[in-house]
Amino acid sequence: MNRINYNMKEHGFVGHLSIPEQSTKYGVIVIMGGEQSILPGTLIADRFADYGIAALAVSLFGAEGLSDGANQISLDMFIPALKVLKDMGCTNISTYGMSMGSIFAALIPKYIGGVDNVILCSPTHVPFEGTVDKKTNSGRSIATWKGQDIPFVRPCFAHRKMNKYYFDEEANRKVMGMWIAYRDAYRDKDLEALADLKLYETGARILLIAGTGDEAWPSDYSVNYIKSQLDAIKYEKEYKVCIYPNASHLIGMMPNKKRERKLYRMLPLIGFIYKTFGKHKMECMNALEESEQEIVNWVLDS
Repeated sequence: MNRINYNMKEHGFVGHLSIPEQSTKYGVIVIMGGEQSILPGTLIADRFADYGIAALAVSLFGAEGLSDGANQISLDMFIPALKVLKDMGCTNISTYGMSMGSIFAALIPKYIGGVDNVILCSPTHVPFEGTVDKKTNSGRSIATWKGQDIPFVRPCFAHRKMNKYYFDEEANRKVMGMWIAYRDAYRDKDLEALADLKLYETGARILLIAGTGDEAWPSDYSVNYIKSQLDAIKYEKEYKVCIYPNASHLIGMMPNKKRERKLYRMLPLIGFIYKTFGKHKMECMNALEESEQEIVNWVLDS
């Protein structure tokens, strides 16, 4: 496996390309979050390459030339990123977005095009307001296109800490403060409808993956929201929903176990951050393995 790095100044985006040993027609844009995410996009790209899929992990923030945080991230940078895969001969291209990355994985085919498959893990169904820090919203969208804000909902983080756990009566379990903030933001149905990602406009095959024990935001609600729209219009392209009982926010592709043993030794720490993972470890591990196979099959069967 070979790797090529890209930077904002020379290439128009920050990314890391993992190239499988054999030439392939399959390419995927991997979007996880920031450059220093707890689960690095580079390692997920490497995992795709293990399956013979060229994978380009693109960072959203936290690197030179990018914003410091999740605010006004330009969708435009995915134009040169897609070109990298096309120039290397990939004729079947997927976007893979996990958590925050799901927003951009859904927006790329809608605004830019040229995508055959959209794969969303622990997704949201709407962009949200950007943040200046963990307590302060920016008043602008997390995502922009040609310098203009893409419509968004407004979660409020003023009253709860984003990563602290609170018992929520409606959910009947402990969830993060951000889970409650996003759930409450979705209750503004006018803003929700305006910000709707409208996956049915992507023209791509769609795979949606979530766990009912998601601690960070109600991704199973988002998956069902998207599915209901696809069902209602009788979406012509193939789509599939995988919702795993008691599975955590942490779901989908994971780094190679043999190469990344040090990371896997950190699972107790991950269980501390993601409480569902600590409480339902067996269900969560099974969901990780099963969802990875669903993802790989979705790409290679297209």
